[in-house]
Amino acid sequence: MWKFNFYSLIENYKLITIYVMGFMYIFIGIRHFIDPQYFLHIVPPQLPFKLFLVYISGLIEIIGGAAILNPKTRRKGALLLVFLLLVVFPANIYLYVSEVPQNLLGITKTDALIRMPFQIPLIILAYWHSKKNHPAWVVYISSIVFIPTIVYFLTI
Repeated sequence: MWKFNFYSLIENYKLITIYVMGFMYIFIGIRHFIDPQYFLHIVPPQLPFKLFLVYISGLIEIIGGAAILNPKTRRKGALLLVFLLLVVFPANIYLYVSEVPQNLLGITKTDALIRMPFQIPLIILAYWHSKKNHPAWVVYISSIVFIPTIVYFLTI
């Protein structure tokens, strides 16, 4: 007789999210080196060494993305990504408040506003990936936010 195992289903789903997010971070990190100009547009003008910041954030995305793919380094990689997502959040604020990067990227102020809150599910997902066991609410929220977050980022 077939027996439904919800825990096993969630663990398999979580593993899929880890691989998708890991490869997504690696891909976006590589884009920092292939097309740094795109990322330079959203670095707040007050920050020095803009190109260095673009490269270092890309490198951190690559390292974090690769690290979450390996169970032995997953926790450190996920926490590194949480740190990165928090540190780069001012770039999203700058994108929202300044017409200069909006015009350079061809987006509206509304687009920039919609983009900002997506940092939260990315942080939640990275936290979920940081360890094996979490309270049920973290599992449920992470499971729910994954698909809309990926769909959104595939459209930008």
